[in-house]
Amino acid sequence: MSRRKGQNPKVRVGKRADGSKYHFFQYWMDVPGREERKRMTVVLGPASQMTRSEAERKKLDFISKLKLNSDDYRIPASATFADAVRHYREVFAPRMLRASTVSIADGHIKNHLEVDWRDTPIEHISIDSVNDWAWKKREQGLTWVTIKNVLRTMQRVLSTFSKDRKPPFSQQGLAIPDRDKLQMKIDSREAASLCWEQATGIAAQVRKLELDDVRKGQYATLFLFASASGLRFGELVALRPDDIDFKARTVRVDESSDQRSGGKIGPCKNVAAYRTVLLADAQGQEALKALHRYMKTKKPSNLVFHSRRDTSLLETNVLHDGLYPALKALNLPKAGMHAFRHGCNRRWELAGLNPAVLRQQMGHSSASMTAQYTGQVPMEQVRLAFSRLDNRESENKETGAAA
Repeated sequence: MSRRKGQNPKVRVGKRADGSKYHFFQYWMDVPGREERKRMTVVLGPASQMTRSEAERKKLDFISKLKLNSDDYRIPASATFADAVRHYREVFAPRMLRASTVSIADGHIKNHLEVDWRDTPIEHISIDSVNDWAWKKREQGLTWVTIKNVLRTMQRVLSTFSKDRKPPFSQQGLAIPDRDKLQMKIDSREAASLCWEQATGIAAQVRKLELDDVRKGQYATLFLFASASGLRFGELVALRPDDIDFKARTVRVDESSDQRSGGKIGPCKNVAAYRTVLLADAQGQEALKALHRYMKTKKPSNLVFHSRRDTSLLETNVLHDGLYPALKALNLPKAGMHAFRHGCNRRWELAGLNPAVLRQQMGHSSASMTAQYTGQVPMEQVRLAFSRLDNRESENKETGAAA
């Protein structure tokens, strides 16, 4: 149906049962989700308290606010954002998504989307309305990264409910100022990163903490192996003894611990995460030796790293009991387990590992993700790279002179 063009209903006078008179008018309104319309009646006020001209002005003001005669008017939909959320929660998410993904998305929906979009007709959700919402959230203190993550959840909710499986807007139209885009890129380069030397220091410091001997050995080995292999925490704590091939110096990754569902072991993050990681460098060999010593002393289990109850380790316990106290004692910035992964990626890239091999080792689905992990290279590593370059040039000159 088209918008109701040119509506200018006449103000009329009605009479109630008690004899009092009132001004009113009637207009046509589209029925949500149906190819029909219905007549609506609006009472403007008692005839004894306003003149007809005053009633006319009030009517025009009412009509203009409805935007019935505007090009911006859209036929209301029978389905609202709340309907899309209900379908997402009850039908799509339980069948198609991992528990951790559902948990994160549910937080986005409860904290940001339902409050603002619950009763909004789906046809009224456009990039313009999304931009207005995004700026309100920005003024409330949300970062653009958080806003974009929330909008990705919104897009998924809406696309699963639509016939063509497409969201009604694209994030390419998101009105992010250029200065904010630049700052986001700068911030991404400053992500926490722990190098191998720092990892060995952390492992040594863990053995000095007030922990029992079992956890000291476990955490120290875990941090070394995380730094040497670049595995995600969920992949580390899902490793089984037969995943480690000490002779071939490889680690097979085919499971992951879902930290948002109590450490339940299940599938990996994505297709690229299923891989075999080769630990052929000096750091990898040292970590494998440490892991071999640890596995000889620990009690038998179907997991390499496990809790006292023989279940998968929880990251929160590892951080609060082991990593955070060790970082504080060493005066290092606070960082999570992912910082070891960033450090490993940087070490392999600076060592000259082929980009395709590096991407496979890290389990990344794209080269751009691998490039982001490098971040800003510390100046001491820049100096080391230049010193190695000078040494190679000197060797080439000596070789040329000898020839």
